[in-house]
Amino acid sequence: MVDLGSAAGFFNKYLDKSTKIWYYYPMKISSEKIKKLCMKKNLPLIRLLEKSGVSKNAYYSLIKKDSILPRSIILLAKELGVNPSTLLESEDKRVKKIYAIFKTVNKIVKENRGVSPDNIRHTLILLQEQPLDRLRRALIRAQKPDL
Repeated sequence: MVDLGSAAGFFNKYLDKSTKIWYYYPMKISSEKIKKLCMKKNLPLIRLLEKSGVSKNAYYSLIKKDSILPRSIILLAKELGVNPSTLLESEDKRVKKIYAIFKTVNKIVKENRGVSPDNIRHTLILLQEQPLDRLRRALIRAQKPDL
């Protein structure tokens, strides 16, 4: 399991303040974004709710909330003096991969001043792919004209 709190703390060291603003403020659901995505997929909101198994009451209740986190989580975190994300964890393998990549990027940046963290991150992500897949993608990209 990856403790998202320590992952968030780790990301805080790497990301600048404008990038990590999501970490400090509660997240709320954007009904506008959901509506736009529905329109893009030509899917009425009612149909989306039916397909996803979310009741209309639950949906409208969620979009009215100031935060999607339960109030109890926010209160516990406030009492402990930490961000609510510190109390959450994930078993998702993707989160573990992201954490490992950022940890490696941070280590390389510390050891090699002046290197681009974005280039290092991109390279590490590419190195996780099979060599033939990377080569195939590069060959396809090389055939496309630059516009």
